[in-house]
Amino acid sequence: MTGVYERALGDEANDLHPKLRERYTLDADDGALCVGRGEMDISRGTHVLPALYAMASQDLLFPEGGHGVPFTVKTVGFRDDAGDEALATVREFSFGRRRRRFDSLTVWDEDNERLLDFLGTDGLLVSELLPSVEAGALVVGSGRQWVRRDERYVRLPGLLAANVEVRDRYDDADERYHVDAVVENVLAGHVLSYRGSFTQEMETLDAVSDDFRPTHRLDALPPR
Repeated sequence: MTGVYERALGDEANDLHPKLRERYTLDADDGALCVGRGEMDISRGTHVLPALYAMASQDLLFPEGGHGVPFTVKTVGFRDDAGDEALATVREFSFGRRRRRFDSLTVWDEDNERLLDFLGTDGLLVSELLPSVEAGALVVGSGRQWVRRDERYVRLPGLLAANVEVRDRYDDADERYHVDAVVENVLAGHVLSYRGSFTQEMETLDAVSDDFRPTHRLDALPPR
């Protein structure tokens, strides 16, 4: 079986750094869980704080910021309820006693040959992902976006959609993964960004628990 990013990148997946291939080519047959631990520097736009507080309740973005914020990320591949190849990513940021999660379920839409990201609790927000490879690094931009309610999708107009870019690379010198994620909006400007590094371990996983299934009932995907 082939992981969702391999399917989206095609032959370009061969250009990924081997450590990134290890991380992003997980599939449902691997029986493995990637666990990353490190620190992030986080900034957010103060004018969008009300929206970020609301998103935090849905395990989306969050209002806190800071330097050297402890960070964990867990990634596992499986097939979702509809049988589509999926990759779940659960990120957790520790702000003292408060912990914030940012969940995503990345699904390969085989019929339309596109990569879709279902964000937050039960995939409240959905975005097309546009991955590419630059000098061995994985670069992911955002495409069309929707708000999801059960199996109904409402397309977000450009002025309300987020512009997202994530760069993920591996540095052989320090033997760490480095990530740089930026979320912006045409009207609001800077929304949130995090930048930092982490190490990774692989663990054996016999079954994918509900904690790694943040989105359910994907019988229908967003319209093409």
